[in-house]
Amino acid sequence: MTLEQQLIQKTYYQMFINEHENMHPIRVLGEVFQEEAHKDMPDLSNIRFAQGEVYFHHKDYETAIFKWENIANELEPWAKKNTADAYYELGMASTAEDIYTAIHTDDPILNAEVALKLFSLYIDRGKLDAAVSTIKRTVQQNPDYPNVTEIARTFFEDRGDWENAVELAVNEAKRTESLQWFDILLEYVEKGVTKGFAPSYFSHALTMLFYQNQKKFEQLVGALWNSCRHEDSYFTWVNEINHLLLNLDLERSDGWALLSKLHKEAYFDLINGKYFIKQLRDYVPDLLTNWLRLADKDHVVISSAAILSWNELFPASLSVSIVKEAENLISTIEIELNELQECLTLFDTIMDWAEAHDMGTNSRVKWMVEQLVDFETYRILVTGLTGSGKSTFVNNLFDEDLQDSPTSTMVMFKNADEQEITEITDFEITRLEEFADFQERMDRMRNALESIIEFKQPNGFLKDSGLAIMDTPGLKGSHHDVLEVLKNFHVADTILFVLDANTPFSEKERAALKQIQELAPDIPVHFLLSKMDTIANEHDAIRIYQEVKSTVHTMLPDAKIFAFSSQYDRQTQINELQEFIQSIKHTRNLEDKRLAKLLYYIRTMLSSFLQKRIDVENQLVEAVRWNEEMHLKLNGAINQMHDTVAHKAEMLARSYRSIKESMQEEIASAVPKMLQECSELIKEDSNFSRIHLELNDEMNHRLQEFLEEKMMPKYYRELQDWIGNCTEELEQSQEFLNELADSFNSMYGEERLTLSCDFKVLDDWRRDTDRMTNGFQLEKVNILLRRTPSQFLLKSAGKLFGALSQNKAMLHNKYKAFVENEDYTEVADDVGRQFFQPFELFEKSLERDVNMFFKGPLGVLNHSVEEASAEIQKNQELLDQMNTNPEMFRDPLTLFEVRLRQFEWMTVAGKGMQTIY
Repeated sequence: MTLEQQLIQKTYYQMFINEHENMHPIRVLGEVFQEEAHKDMPDLSNIRFAQGEVYFHHKDYETAIFKWENIANELEPWAKKNTADAYYELGMASTAEDIYTAIHTDDPILNAEVALKLFSLYIDRGKLDAAVSTIKRTVQQNPDYPNVTEIARTFFEDRGDWENAVELAVNEAKRTESLQWFDILLEYVEKGVTKGFAPSYFSHALTMLFYQNQKKFEQLVGALWNSCRHEDSYFTWVNEINHLLLNLDLERSDGWALLSKLHKEAYFDLINGKYFIKQLRDYVPDLLTNWLRLADKDHVVISSAAILSWNELFPASLSVSIVKEAENLISTIEIELNELQECLTLFDTIMDWAEAHDMGTNSRVKWMVEQLVDFETYRILVTGLTGSGKSTFVNNLFDEDLQDSPTSTMVMFKNADEQEITEITDFEITRLEEFADFQERMDRMRNALESIIEFKQPNGFLKDSGLAIMDTPGLKGSHHDVLEVLKNFHVADTILFVLDANTPFSEKERAALKQIQELAPDIPVHFLLSKMDTIANEHDAIRIYQEVKSTVHTMLPDAKIFAFSSQYDRQTQINELQEFIQSIKHTRNLEDKRLAKLLYYIRTMLSSFLQKRIDVENQLVEAVRWNEEMHLKLNGAINQMHDTVAHKAEMLARSYRSIKESMQEEIASAVPKMLQECSELIKEDSNFSRIHLELNDEMNHRLQEFLEEKMMPKYYRELQDWIGNCTEELEQSQEFLNELADSFNSMYGEERLTLSCDFKVLDDWRRDTDRMTNGFQLEKVNILLRRTPSQFLLKSAGKLFGALSQNKAMLHNKYKAFVENEDYTEVADDVGRQFFQPFELFEKSLERDVNMFFKGPLGVLNHSVEEASAEIQKNQELLDQMNTNPEMFRDPLTLFEVRLRQFEWMTVAGKGMQTIY
């Protein structure tokens, strides 16, 4: 055992034992100590050091400390370390820590041991940051010290301190080049604990691993790649690994299956429409270069096609040498390629993108693609000029009047176990429940060509022939008409052009045929000569047939002709037609032709999306302009309504006040006269001591009768006339609002605004006036009982002289004169106030009621203004976004074009096909 091991294990004392193994170590060391002590220059430090070890092992820590504190030779640093160990065992961790940290030595072993002791002490004391710092420093200073890296790894893993654990694994992998540490790092990556590190952090270690073990290198790169796939650092990782691989000596023959697969997945992920081209320009060229360098046999062609397609759309972005290598590989390697599946995958990706970006569901295109991949059914498109007899032929084919008039929509007839009729548009697929719904679609005039009808029902002819018949609306002969009617005809495998036997090959028919050949030169055209039963005799029929056949062969040498008559025996004609159909069915290379059509639809779709983007922008501009105009008009209508409300409220209140004022004047005029007329009640024999009381009662009585029996009925009639006039005024306002709503609804193109006023207001007025004019009770008015000087003198004289007969004549005259000449203005005002008091609240609420009447329309208009403002803001934001980031729309379509070209390049290495452009 070496001295270092003895010091570490505290077994240094054993060197003093030797032949005294049967004696207790304390006794042996005591004797050695005494022997050394008697020397002239004794050296007791080594013995004390050994004694301390023995005491430590026997848990006599205080004695051990005493011995170790008296060491003065080269063992002193170890003695300090042991002293700290003893304090640690005594539970005096703080003292132990102070001693450990005070030890300074150049001995790496002692330093390591002290550090490991401190590390354990820090853990026990919960000082984890200090523990981390200590173990990291220990690993850095003496990584080869036994178990130190393992201790560190275990500590980091137990704490979940993956940052330090990963750092340890990377550093040790680079230092030791040990596959064990690379395996540990791989384990960390697969756990997902390396995501916080920059991808460049692993580059050096990966380079070292490449030259040491390529399979392990590929495995670790794959794990890192997958861990970054959905992280923000993904682009950084792709860039870093690309630069790393470009500088490595990669050989395709070494078999990099995993890396090849990862490059394929990364490439297709990058060009699936989620990223902008400016983001990809710095990554894709290097990615493709590396992919070709390491592509396995399953990916050589696809990586070559990817390079060639990318180079086509982004010239000079790839090196000339790598492009040439791709061209060479794709021209010399043949592969079995599932073209249909690849094409459908691309189609689905584009459709998913379109739906996610509000480009519509494109139900019609989806339906057409479904038809193209149905290889069990052969599709014949039947077309011809209007009036050629096409509908008669179709009805005869199904032995029922499916169309009682010329069709206006394309219909595909298919065999099925039961009848099912479906309408397909760009936006939806709708089941038509009734046959009448089908006929309604056939007869419509507007937007008829915007849909396709799929008509399924049991049909032996279609079933036995494996056919689907596509019937089109009749052609009118113009270029635009043919293009519009036949815009979906690429889904057909063969075209059957119907000719009228009476006027075959008119100029319009020739023009339509020429256009069909230009639009789809790959679709064979054959002819059906209809209305043969209208020919006068058999000789003429044969002549016409031969003339048409000769003309057809001149124009289309491979075309065939079938003569049809609705008067022939149906079954015989069906059998002959079946033979004719079998003769024109070209199923050779049908799958390749259908695939070419799929690519055609994909190209058409991409072009339509580009145009749709322009259309969307124009629609947004128009929507903003239209809503701004509507906003202006709606605000104008609101302002006009506010003026109307104010005007109506003022006018109706003024007319009400006019009635009230007229009534007030009448009361003010009638009351004084009525009271003055009460003088006739004064007689010479009246009891003048009470005459003022009797007169006052009579006057109130007459006022009550006057107001209740004359004025109140008159006021009621006046109010009813007033309400009638108000009704006319408000109805005129409603008519105006109805016209205003019609005007706005016409601009909206739908019944959006309903400006209905609240006529319950008038009902409330009628109810209120009925209630308030239903009787009147005048509170007794003090007319002759006031304390005016004249009334006071008169009443006093009556009481004083009323009993004297000789004074009655005088009092009679005085009273009569007083009643006739008294000023009753104040009384009249008081009576008027009482009369109109119940109507005060009604009068004050007139303006509020008029506002309530118009509240509904104003609310509708204000809401419409808010909607217009919201639409302006929304559309303007979308427009700004489109103008600010045009690549948001353009770039995905460009990348889909890359994928399409890549697919077409791949077919060069496959079995090949004809491409439709």
